Amino acid sequence: MSFQLESTDPGSAARTGRLTTAHGVIETPVFMPVGTQATVKAMAPHELRELGAQIILGNTYHLMLRPGLDIIERAGGLHRFMGWDGPILTDSGGFQVFSLAKLRRITPDGVEFQSHVDGAKMFLGPREAMAAQAALSSDIAMVFDECPPWPCDREYACRSVDLSLQWAALCRNQQKSKGQLVFGIVQGSVFLELRERCARELVALDFDGYAIGGVSVGEPEPEMMAQVDATVPHLPATKPRYVMGVGTPPQLLALVARGVDMFDCVLPTRGGRMGRVFTRHGPYSIRNAANREALVPLEDGCGCYACRHFTRAYVRHLVWCNEILGHRLVTTHNLYLYVNLLRQARAAVAAGEFEGFRREFVAHYTEGNDNDETV
Repeated sequence: MSFQLESTDPGSAARTGRLTTAHGVIETPVFMPVGTQATVKAMAPHELRELGAQIILGNTYHLMLRPGLDIIERAGGLHRFMGWDGPILTDSGGFQVFSLAKLRRITPDGVEFQSHVDGAKMFLGPREAMAAQAALSSDIAMVFDECPPWPCDREYACRSVDLSLQWAALCRNQQKSKGQLVFGIVQGSVFLELRERCARELVALDFDGYAIGGVSVGEPEPEMMAQVDATVPHLPATKPRYVMGVGTPPQLLALVARGVDMFDCVLPTRGGRMGRVFTRHGPYSIRNAANREALVPLEDGCGCYACRHFTRAYVRHLVWCNEILGHRLVTTHNLYLYVNLLRQARAAVAAGEFEGFRREFVAHYTEGNDNDETV
């Protein structure tokens, strides 16, 4: 398994690369659709391939609960279980445990918590998380970490970094599935010197790649970008860099400009279920009255399946009637936008034109107005 840099942008830290995994090569920068429970919501695997997805995510915590690791392992691993033959990255469950703050107790060995499904007592630590990801046979496994909340004080963040580093060292030495890569996760909250320390100590452990975690947990965007700026210079240029759980299209391009290679975010699929359409000019609600008689695509000039075959008026009708197809079509469009925005960014970096591409995109992007939902 290897990561090979192919080109760099003369006007920024943006770069392109090729990450070789057991289930194929990933061209970076890349957007990874989120498939938490062994499915990208509303999408079949062949549809993801058709819109250009290279790699998808699964989640250790959720798959441990349902359907259970034994069933997935007997099926031949997560790829065969869900019918996806491309690369899969699995999150260790650390962020999900973070979200269960009222139902958990952190110990030096891991986290005791109650299942959000049935309240059953459970335990997840570095050994358990890595064993679970080995059973899933994902291409990229993430270390088990402790994600601090925002805001938190420096003392809490320091303890969190200490614990995450201890757990990362344990994860590094656990059994892996054949060809499985392991990424470390940099924590430190908004305390930049902690971010630097965490990055340096993780690099010394020599992981296959490095993620920047604990961002997009409520902090303002300038603080999020400052955390990335404090981390990237201390990560090796020869390894892939991954910002977890981010973000809007302009944020993705801003992070590409900072030298980040990999991204995931629930916004395109969550938006699809809410009727929120992402476009190159910003998001809008398909439920708005203005779309009731709009016999035009979801986005002019878009090449996705939804825009090639249907109108805003039709998709709005489906969403208002709560027809499943409406939510599927908006999700298809949103994922197409995200996946292909990163494809276009790759081409711009390779051509030495990324900063111009980014400035033009951001200049035309506005947040939109979703307030008018009159029938």
